[in-house]
Amino acid sequence: MATLILVRHGRSTANTSGLLAGWTPSVALDERGAAQAAALPARLDGIPFAAVVASPLQRCRETLQPLLDARPGTELITDDRIGECDYGEWTGRKLAELNDEPLMQVVQQHPAAAAFPGGESMAAMQARAVACVREWNERVEKEHGEKAVFLMCSHGDIIKAIVADALGMHLDLFQRLNVDPCSVTAVAYTRLRPYLLKLGDTGDLGALVPRGAGGGGPGAGGGGAGAP
Repeated sequence: MATLILVRHGRSTANTSGLLAGWTPSVALDERGAAQAAALPARLDGIPFAAVVASPLQRCRETLQPLLDARPGTELITDDRIGECDYGEWTGRKLAELNDEPLMQVVQQHPAAAAFPGGESMAAMQARAVACVREWNERVEKEHGEKAVFLMCSHGDIIKAIVADALGMHLDLFQRLNVDPCSVTAVAYTRLRPYLLKLGDTGDLGALVPRGAGGGGPGAGGGGAGAP
């Protein structure tokens, strides 16, 4: 089936201020985040996208703007289901002060049981994000073929939750994953299983450029040949 490219938004003003932004409006990229976004078109050069989907939050839309500018005619579609976790009463608070909250230990050690006061549970967050990915994956394959590639720009916890599902990893283990700002994660969805191709990659992405039939794709005997 299709291949999903997951881009975490570039570094934001909330990241540098140590705030849990959540769905706070008007959280923009900082100077470094803008530079990361500006470098994204070159990193993704040669990879055709059947669809480009983003969280509706400003920091994600700003991250993709240079890519859209470099590819005139590309439509940006927003989907709330890959928006940030709803942190409820924790939204906008300093992470340093949240570390003293008893719930934070649950978030770190047993996230599958964590529910934010006045917000959503982490299990619900994962469920809606994975449902979104599966729906888009089916749609893209149906309209563009099984070798199609589509891109989603989202948030750290959302991407980690999607990767955990792809790996068959319990949500309680997803805090072991790391995705830096403006990093690229790639998952190839096949009829047998998903394959994690990249995780939190901040470098060259040439290996993701689609190639012809044959050769060493995911799960190939001997481990695959990698990039040419």
